[in-house]
Amino acid sequence: MTLDLRLEGEAATQALAAAIADLLPADTAGWSVLLQGELGAGKSTLARALLRRLGHQGPIPSPTYTLVEPYQLAGRIIYHVDLYRISDPDELQYLGWSDWQDGLLLVEWPERAGTLLERCDLRILLEYARDGRRARISAGSARGATLLGDLNPVSDRH
Repeated sequence: MTLDLRLEGEAATQALAAAIADLLPADTAGWSVLLQGELGAGKSTLARALLRRLGHQGPIPSPTYTLVEPYQLAGRIIYHVDLYRISDPDELQYLGWSDWQDGLLLVEWPERAGTLLERCDLRILLEYARDGRRARISAGSARGATLLGDLNPVSDRH
């Protein structure tokens, strides 16, 4: 199942992130949400809005240089990961990738991680469109499909 949405401005991207955050279960250990798209397509905007909706207050630094920024929010662990600087998927083992399975992985530039794309719950591709941006959301697991099915009616309001 794939959901295509037109995003008219940053507020629409933030509303999409809020809708996804609201549908995530209380226990997101082992979940992964992958954010793909060109530079400037809205990946960081969506990630920041999702983290804020889940309860983070204060600045949200980009993990471009640190590669991972962990958050403890309302009993959940969320790892905001940016793989832009990864050149080989084998580098992930040295970063502690296997230690991050206790939380939600929110991953920008996941295509740099090799087979990660095959094992996600949600994949969100953000693209430039003539009159704004477009989000193409697909599920990579049964629980992701359930969330995506619940998101579909919600998205009609945005």
